[in-house]
Amino acid sequence: MSESASTVTSIEGRRTGRPRLRAAGNRPSGPVWNWRVAARCRTQNAEDLFVTGARQREARDFCFSCPVRTECLAHALDQEIEFGVWGGLTERERRALLRRRPDVADWAGLLGRARTDHYAGGSRGA
Repeated sequence: MSESASTVTSIEGRRTGRPRLRAAGNRPSGPVWNWRVAARCRTQNAEDLFVTGARQREARDFCFSCPVRTECLAHALDQEIEFGVWGGLTERERRALLRRRPDVADWAGLLGRARTDHYAGGSRGA
């Protein structure tokens, strides 16, 4: 019996409804910009972003001024990373987003296009 990409089976054999991690085999071809070198958490204690419960809401505020927030979020969604605050979203927020949009196979592409469209639309009015 195969599992769907959006759920996992618990030890007891019940579906938990939580997104399952994907194998890290889908890598883009060609040169890729390493967004991690510009991440704000690179110069701070990143352990503060791996807290639990209500402290995650406080931790996500740290992400809001990060210059690579979109790339970070796309990475976490594409790799279905379970733990920590990534791109300004908590674990629960990312799981909810993955459940709402099971049709998205490439978050980096989707978020990158949305950012490009946003800035292109903003420059047209100027």
